Amino acid sequence: MTESPFMPKATAVWLVENTTLTFKQIARFCNLHELEVKGIADGDVAKGIKAYNPILAGQLSREEIDTCSRDPNKELSLIKRNEEIKVKERKKPKYTPLSKRQDRPDAILWLCKNASDLTDGQISKLVGSTKGTVSLIRKRSYWNFSNLKPRDPVILALCSQESFQKALDKAKRRVEREKKAKIRAEKKLQKEKDNELNQ
Repeated sequence: MTESPFMPKATAVWLVENTTLTFKQIARFCNLHELEVKGIADGDVAKGIKAYNPILAGQLSREEIDTCSRDPNKELSLIKRNEEIKVKERKKPKYTPLSKRQDRPDAILWLCKNASDLTDGQISKLVGSTKGTVSLIRKRSYWNFSNLKPRDPVILALCSQESFQKALDKAKRRVEREKKAKIRAEKKLQKEKDNELNQ
């Protein structure tokens, strides 16, 4: 067999511990020697190697293992992936050079004045700051508030025009939803009052 599973020895350890497959079947699937698999079963080989589940890894199916367990002459076949599993990387915090860090509070002040619909969270994401800092600047209780000058974060290159526009659109949609919800609540309250008066 030309293709072997990811982490073949660890996979072999799992197959030895969790299935009734023959050593030959496991050896062929993992591209190992049959004696090596026997050594794994005896505890002489792969000491300290953590078992790796090929079912969870999407390399084998439970049905395939069951079928091969019943027929010792049948070989296990690796599930071929048409596309590699894309691991979603966590967004790394945006690095801001030291020279630009003093621009952040100015940009936050500008956003608080000119895009008041944005939440503290949206502003902190746009300029790469914290919600706490945004909140302090919004409340005018930031330690250096008197020295701040409102400056456009796009001009300061702290965020792109596109991401700023997206955040604005999202904020507008939120405000619209909140307005509608408020109107609905007021109507409901009025209806309840009318019902009480009519009774």
